[in-house]
Amino acid sequence: MKTIIKRRILMQVGACALALCATVTHAQTDWPTKPVTLIVPFPAGGGTDAFARPLAAVLSKSIGKQIVIDNRGGAGGNLGAGIAAKAAPDGYTLFMGAVHHSIAPSMYPKLDYDLQKDFVPIALVARVPQVLVVNPQKVPGDFKAFMNQVNTNPGKLNYGSAGSGTSHHLAGELFKIQSKTDIAHIPYRGAGPALQGLMAGDVDMMFDGLGSSSAHIKSGRIKPLMVAGSSRNPAIPDVPSAAELGLPDYTVSTWYAIWAPKGTPPAVQAKLIDEIKKLAKDDTIVKVWAANGAEFPDLTGAQFGAFVDSEIKRWADVVKTSGAKLD
Repeated sequence: MKTIIKRRILMQVGACALALCATVTHAQTDWPTKPVTLIVPFPAGGGTDAFARPLAAVLSKSIGKQIVIDNRGGAGGNLGAGIAAKAAPDGYTLFMGAVHHSIAPSMYPKLDYDLQKDFVPIALVARVPQVLVVNPQKVPGDFKAFMNQVNTNPGKLNYGSAGSGTSHHLAGELFKIQSKTDIAHIPYRGAGPALQGLMAGDVDMMFDGLGSSSAHIKSGRIKPLMVAGSSRNPAIPDVPSAAELGLPDYTVSTWYAIWAPKGTPPAVQAKLIDEIKKLAKDDTIVKVWAANGAEFPDLTGAQFGAFVDSEIKRWADVVKTSGAKLD
């Protein structure tokens, strides 16, 4: 009799466990059931915003729930990253980081997050070349005239960046090494403020992602002198590449990506990846990306994670070679 009772209890416990698993799985695959927060770790108006906002708008329609942008600028993008890393891993907080976050481990002696351990990689959503842009009132002429001005005034010209340790900063330091020039670094709290400083004439130049510079280039408020790569970009076809200008090894791109806090359910990750992949063919996304000279790479999950690992190593080598430090 006792044996029969024990069997019945075990069967009931097993049935409850199966029901619980089914409920949890169902809840995960039903994601989302409420708005999702997308933490953007830079001030509004920067390069990340140029891609985050249209992506959030289109993805909101696709998943049936609003994607709410939460700009958390500061510390070169690390403040927002730390907040995202500590968020509940339930699929309702996502993080849109950038190439800056692959640089941070080699620049900051202590971070309150670990990009490789505290997040799960979801997808690389945009990649755009950096461009050397100048204030045309302070740096007139073409690249040759610019180089003459820099070389005859060592240490007197300056470049703005989104903050120490960002790709804008490292792009500038790499340029100085390869062009053998002396240009001062002026860090800002984000690409948006740095661009405002450039347009106001507070700084002479900036190494910026084409995504955040394109609108100001079109308005004539800033002027592009060089695309940081081996070829020209279709969005600004008249601007020569670094290779054309005698800097064949000067290649810098700004990329933007989505992560989720570690522990986010696999079913949610898979659904999110599927939805993001659809965006690559969305008419709105295609037009916005093209206008910003960007591509939408097909790099998700583990493959995207491997790419991030390689970027962390690459930028660590650049930091070591350049001697770049936090200002």
